Amino acid sequence: QVHLMESGGGSVQPGGSLRLSCAVAASGYTTNRPQMAWFRQRPGEEREGIAGISPGGHYTYFADYMKGRFFTISRDNDKRTMYLQMDSLRPEDTDLYYCAASSVTIPVGRAYLESSKYNYWGQGTQVTVSS
Repeated sequence: QVHLMESGGGSVQPGGSLRLSCAVAASGYTTNRPQMAWFRQRPGEEREGIAGISPGGHYTYFADYMKGRFFTISRDNDKRTMYLQMDSLRPEDTDLYYCAASSVTIPVGRAYLESSKYNYWGQGTQVTVSS
């Protein structure tokens, strides 16, 4: 079983920064690190993939709409935590942000951003960008 807990959301002015964290509680994490990703969702809309990262952290994949943005995905397997560093935030980044984990291998690439590939989800953390 895998439990995910996001933190780090909050309110920030346009141009500001936030770092989201996703702590993972899972038996056997050391030998079976999960594939992980960040998603976001607005009320009434489907979850949208932001970025995914491989179990060892060597491969990442960002959504096309994230190109040119100052978002960074990373993970620290010693701390069993994934991060999303978000800089130069815009009002349109206001969303509920979720972390997700998959117990199966996902091919590097666009599949990283498919919500159907993930079987564990956090409860979400709200990010609000407003002046």
